[in-house]
Amino acid sequence: MFNISKFTNPSASTQPLERRMAPRRNTYIEAEISFEKTRLPCIIRDVSEGGAKLEVAKVAGIPNLFQLHAPGHQPQACRVAWRAIREMGVAYLDVD
Repeated sequence: MFNISKFTNPSASTQPLERRMAPRRNTYIEAEISFEKTRLPCIIRDVSEGGAKLEVAKVAGIPNLFQLHAPGHQPQACRVAWRAIREMGVAYLDVD
């Protein structure tokens, strides 16, 4: 899984109290989603220990399970938790 300390935004300390089980950290990381033989660019907009919010050109056509490739990290298996027009929330899958 991603080490969120590498993605921590120092200005995030002024944000309101996070009520999710795992606090999220705002980021702007250029990454890629891969599935089958397809690779699509995305931006990781926030991360937590258990998942992330991704910005994409469009969510249509992206399957529920895929690999997330971020610079300096091993590919991470993900499951889509929610979708909007250009954003999606993903949960990291353990691949032990």
